[in-house]
Amino acid sequence: MPKFTMEEIRKQMDGQDNIRNMSVIAHVDHGKSTLTDSLVAAAGIIAQEAAGDARLTDTRADEQERCITIKSTGISLYYEMSEEALADFTKPRDGNTYLINLIDSPGHVDFSSEVTAALRITDGALVVVDCVEGVCVQTETVLRQALGERIKPVLTVNKLDRCFLELMLDGEEAYQAYMRVIENVNVIIATYQDDKMGECQVAPEKGTVSFSAGLHNWAFTLTTFAKIYAAKFGVPYTKLMSKLWGDSFFDPSTKKWTKKATGSDTCKRAFVQFCYDPIKKVIDNAMSENKDSLFALLDKLGVKLAENDKKDLNGKPLMKRCMQTWLTADKALLEMMIYHLPSPRQAQAYRTETLYEGPPEDEYAEAIRKCDPDGPLMLYVSKMIPAIDKGRFFAFGRVFSGKVATGMKVRIMGSNYVPGQKKDLYVKSIQRTVLCMGRKQEAVEDVPCGNTVALVGLDQFIQKNATICSEKDTEAFPIKAMKFSVSPVVRVAVECKQAQDLPKLVEGLKRLSKSDPMVVCQIEETGEHIVAGAGELHLEICLKDLQEDFMNGAEIRVSEPVVSFRETVTDLSDHIVMAKSPNKHNRLYFRARAMEEGLAEDIDEGRVTPRDDPKARGKFLAEKYEGWDKDMGKKIWCFGPDTTGPNIILDVTKGVQYLSEIKDSCVAAFQWATKEGPLMEENMRGIQFELEDVVLHTDAIHRGGGQIIPTCRRVLYAGVLTAQPRIMEPIFLVEIQAPEVALGGIYSTLNQKRGVVFEEYNRPGTPIYNVKAHLPVQESFGFTSVLRANTSGQAFPQCVFDHWEIFSGDPLSGGQAQDLITKVRTRKGIKESIPPLGEYEDKL
Repeated sequence: MPKFTMEEIRKQMDGQDNIRNMSVIAHVDHGKSTLTDSLVAAAGIIAQEAAGDARLTDTRADEQERCITIKSTGISLYYEMSEEALADFTKPRDGNTYLINLIDSPGHVDFSSEVTAALRITDGALVVVDCVEGVCVQTETVLRQALGERIKPVLTVNKLDRCFLELMLDGEEAYQAYMRVIENVNVIIATYQDDKMGECQVAPEKGTVSFSAGLHNWAFTLTTFAKIYAAKFGVPYTKLMSKLWGDSFFDPSTKKWTKKATGSDTCKRAFVQFCYDPIKKVIDNAMSENKDSLFALLDKLGVKLAENDKKDLNGKPLMKRCMQTWLTADKALLEMMIYHLPSPRQAQAYRTETLYEGPPEDEYAEAIRKCDPDGPLMLYVSKMIPAIDKGRFFAFGRVFSGKVATGMKVRIMGSNYVPGQKKDLYVKSIQRTVLCMGRKQEAVEDVPCGNTVALVGLDQFIQKNATICSEKDTEAFPIKAMKFSVSPVVRVAVECKQAQDLPKLVEGLKRLSKSDPMVVCQIEETGEHIVAGAGELHLEICLKDLQEDFMNGAEIRVSEPVVSFRETVTDLSDHIVMAKSPNKHNRLYFRARAMEEGLAEDIDEGRVTPRDDPKARGKFLAEKYEGWDKDMGKKIWCFGPDTTGPNIILDVTKGVQYLSEIKDSCVAAFQWATKEGPLMEENMRGIQFELEDVVLHTDAIHRGGGQIIPTCRRVLYAGVLTAQPRIMEPIFLVEIQAPEVALGGIYSTLNQKRGVVFEEYNRPGTPIYNVKAHLPVQESFGFTSVLRANTSGQAFPQCVFDHWEIFSGDPLSGGQAQDLITKVRTRKGIKESIPPLGEYEDKL
């Protein structure tokens, strides 16, 4: 039975210093959900015996079947801590009760958008790393996301039981393995850390690293052992903490501490001697069923087992029970969270500037910074959770300031909202506010700031995420949209098998795009319904949801996966191209050139944006790129496609009349042209168009949008075709883990698929090799199954979208590139051959 009631939780929500919002993040299969179980069990929601196997936060049937987490799940837990556990706690607190809002997130790279959504509404992250596999690709990705959102990490080294039962490591080897994991994590933290957050490095002697075995439900930090020995040696435990990690050795025969190993047999590293060996003893005795010495040992440690457990249990269950009773997992993890993760008030002080879009001094920013329950309401909805009744959603988010209550009238600012305009803005009332408790929801009256909340009745008005403020706050700016580390590059077309199901399909796609932060559903001009996702697995799950949950099992047909390409140029246009308007009174002169290397990536990652101050942007560009000077930064007209993409128009004209009047028309034409390039109507990327000269009619009526827009679009296309156009294809970064015998199979599979291996290293202390390679996305379909077949199932691949690369071959002169273009053009139902330059360019 739960050890708490909803009233207690609601009361606790007001005590901000005693709230912790945290997410659990890690690489796939490193044990996040299993570890979360031990925390859930400590709050009494599931039985202690079931912890580790129940995986309560995997709420969907397919999550339980496949043993992977797909959606991030929130759960609120309430704990009472003892006085002695909080004796050394120096930060502000009221009382001994703590409320922990925990979100368990997926580890598969295909679902990393769920991780971003979880991180946005929490303040701390528990990073889980497998002690055998070490730090992997996805560990780095999620840590980078967390630090980008200014979220404080603590680390747990998981699956310790493998060191004792599988690998039979001796103490020194184990110590070196843990040391390497912690060092690697700290390297990543140092690379992406934001100075405003203060110290983020993790270290066992500080108490920010714990060691755990999620499946067997035990864990410890060095504090646990320091307290045991402090009583025995009669020294303060804080002094012992520093001794239990790093290079300090103890020789029991001489009772002396040294910094180096003396070489005598009795002298051992303190961590091994005082932490690792006692655990090893307990486990070995339990596994070999040597009960007399086991119980003698447990008595020394002061661990009391129930009498019937002593009689009935043998082998592994006995070991699990001993370890659970001696080193309970929740104690170590809770101590780490409460002592080392920030409360909402501390965290929002340094997070506000990355969260709020408006001016940093206005009352809303101030209220968020102070986490003020009496301030104006500011709430960010980071994802939509499907409700039990088909087709309805809970809006799941976090209150940053103010209070949200049932029946309140609020302003909903969607992702396309522009301050001062009516677009994507709704005023509606909230039907109910509820709390997420894993599989079920519990109603509460109102929720003050610093907590996570789910809202009912707003699902028709929110697309994927939104900012909510109270009705009268018309001045408030929205909270910044989230940045995802992956992009939807794999697309399929879906259609119904029976025509009468079409309305179901359209409705189903709408619901699908709500339920997943990343997926993109759109209707092409050809009438196809396109679903785009981050990878094969992501698409598979999305389509399964679409068919079973959102369309009530109506049958659909799914096309072969299609990859989106980009069009680019590799040179400067060989001459200045010109186009005349339909009435022959206006002429535009343009050139296209390839952007300098790295600039397109800077625009993608938001280092250069249309919202920058032109002076600062000019300075940044001039310092980083050779071809730019300070004033050119002010001459950028716009970015595209979608006003933020990696193409620009640069105005290099000198003293042209009426130029400002046609700017809007040119920008509109540019957005249109960059969305559908001349080669195969795909987005353009990395092209810099330079406006060389304009000749306009003096009479305003002859140079309206109708004259300028089609002309400008044609001249942009002509510019692309004269500047050595090329196609770009998306490339995955594949990380493959496999034993040495499987390496041959990996290389042959990658060679068939145009893959390029760029790194291969052996993980020290294990027989496992890590291979990193670049693999074109269009070759990646079915890659996993081919790889498993060739290595008899020993290789585990992980694919992450990495970058865009130019597809070799000139698309205008035959060869592979042209075949590819013909294929895409046929699919889109447009004329097969690329239109000649004469169609776009006019002669004087």
